[in-house]
Amino acid sequence: MGSMSIWHWLVVGILVMLLFGKGRFSDMMGDVAKGIKSFKKGMSEDDEAKTPPQRIEAPQPTVVDADKQTDKVS
Repeated sequence: MGSMSIWHWLVVGILVMLLFGKGRFSDMMGDVAKGIKSFKKGMSEDDEAKTPPQRIEAPQPTVVDADKQTDKVS
């Protein structure tokens, strides 16, 4: 029960090849790569959507001379 024999590994290898096969395994790896690529694309689109809007600065009020203000009040 300690170590696995060569026969055990041969049986496991044959079962893996029967279940997955050469074509199925490569198809699965291609699907995983497509999934990772679409995940990265989605994350980059999400980052673009979270950028804060540009702030528009209001014009600074001008300083009015004190003489002009007193003329308007009286």
